[in-house]
Amino acid sequence: MNDQAQGLRNLIKTQETANDRATRIITVTSGKGGVGKSNFTLNFALALQKKGLKVLVFDADIGLANIDVLMGVSPKYSLYHLLKREKTIWEIIHTGYNDLQFIAGGSGFNDLIRLSDEQLDYFAAQVEQLNGHVDVIIFDTGAGLSKETLKFIVAAQETIVVTTPEPTSITDAYAIIKMVNSMNYQIPFKLVVNRVTDWREGRQTADKISMVAKQFLSLDIPTLGYVVDDSSVSKAVKKQVPFTVAFPDSAASKSINDLADDFIAGHIPAQQERGAIKGFLSKMMKMLKQ
Repeated sequence: MNDQAQGLRNLIKTQETANDRATRIITVTSGKGGVGKSNFTLNFALALQKKGLKVLVFDADIGLANIDVLMGVSPKYSLYHLLKREKTIWEIIHTGYNDLQFIAGGSGFNDLIRLSDEQLDYFAAQVEQLNGHVDVIIFDTGAGLSKETLKFIVAAQETIVVTTPEPTSITDAYAIIKMVNSMNYQIPFKLVVNRVTDWREGRQTADKISMVAKQFLSLDIPTLGYVVDDSSVSKAVKKQVPFTVAFPDSAASKSINDLADDFIAGHIPAQQERGAIKGFLSKMMKMLKQ
């Protein structure tokens, strides 16, 4: 697996030109709050970056945007400044640990719903400039199926649902998958089980969701992986340093690195993926204008 992943990383690095790079759009969500979704997003992004991919995190959690807090930084500009045409897309991109790029969203996403067609077109033109700039854009959305979160789930190429072994978390994770499916959206979902005692518990948790989804929704929900429950995670949060940076040899960090390897192994650059940002924006604009 590691040899295959390394080969794919080299392939991505040596694509013809930066503009031909296959930018992938991922949404990370959860059925409920408190499952470690944003912490997973941040450290997963850092792991991908460390393995040679260029990643940008878009903090799309309107109510509890905290990617910046987890890194102990205070971004000067956010999506709000872009929507007000005070700054360009390049001016609202900030850099965190290990040169990870991120965009703070905050209240700016609320403003998206109220934009005129002209303003939406400007927003789309700005975001489309990111095409080829990075390999992966990860949108960290709010927990639960709000109308804002739904827009990102539907527009992205795939959605990672973060859950834990707790019964309420499992139920809520399945509920968000069921709700999206009931709206006739064909969204590729993947599961990440956070805070597991061992891989067996992670496998059992994922199996519960995937079996029910298969039986009642006729959906195949693959599992991306599991993250071990680790005291170093809470220690890192208190330090406002990502745990993969503060404790790179911890069990949780090793779990994230394995997840990143599996993601890369399943991410083969393809010609049809090169219009990912344009396709994402097209879907997003359509939903915003409804």
